[in-house]
Amino acid sequence: MAATMERSEGGQSEPTGEEGPTPVERMTVSLKVKRFNPETDDKPHWQEFVVDGVEGTDRVLDVLHQAKWYQDGTLTFRRSCAHGVCGSDAMVINGENGLACQLLIQEVGTSITLEAIRGLPVIKDLVVDMEPFFAQYRSVLPYLITSDEPGYKERHQTAEDRERFDDTTKCILCAACTTSCPVYWGNSSYVGPAAIVQAHRFIFDSRDEGSADRLDILNEKSGVWRCRTAFNCSNACPRGIKVTHAIEEVKRAILYDRV
Repeated sequence: MAATMERSEGGQSEPTGEEGPTPVERMTVSLKVKRFNPETDDKPHWQEFVVDGVEGTDRVLDVLHQAKWYQDGTLTFRRSCAHGVCGSDAMVINGENGLACQLLIQEVGTSITLEAIRGLPVIKDLVVDMEPFFAQYRSVLPYLITSDEPGYKERHQTAEDRERFDDTTKCILCAACTTSCPVYWGNSSYVGPAAIVQAHRFIFDSRDEGSADRLDILNEKSGVWRCRTAFNCSNACPRGIKVTHAIEEVKRAILYDRV
């Protein structure tokens, strides 16, 4: 790397010994987006956007912003926190579910295809109707159930008890796991991986008293037994949750009452 140069009294340039800034490599990225507007389109179609001046450390979401802000304002997608916490910008990126705000261009390449997550009705472009997903989530009673009022005291729990369900507390309800599941694509009555993960979080919570009710719900034909252990859900989770493992633990709890 060349050192910064200063001009001496004699007019000659001499190195100062200080290194200059690292040059930023910029590139051109091609976005191929599957678009659909139910008000004007009979069926989905693909549209390509070419975005220049993209850095390798830019995210897919950054490139989407450039396409929407400067090329086509009708391009529609969800985003909120843009930091992998809210989960609202889940989409199919180069054939795999992921969060647009997490994936870097240097990870996915300069030719990117984007589609709405599968298994849910498309409202427009990359936006889907999340209500069926949240209906399944609500069906597993995803909240603490106790027979006494908390009052002004804490519900104490050991570190070991907390560790028992720590992994499934990381779920951000982005639907990436559920909409990567081939069973869910073909059977919308299936409760889905995300709902089972949320149930797991409370089933194994030592402070909760509603585990039996949740296990009864998940023992129905639309519950955990629909899972075929394809591992798509674990691979799709942007938080690294061992989704398939959690589903198997719920199955064992139903069979052997090991709660």
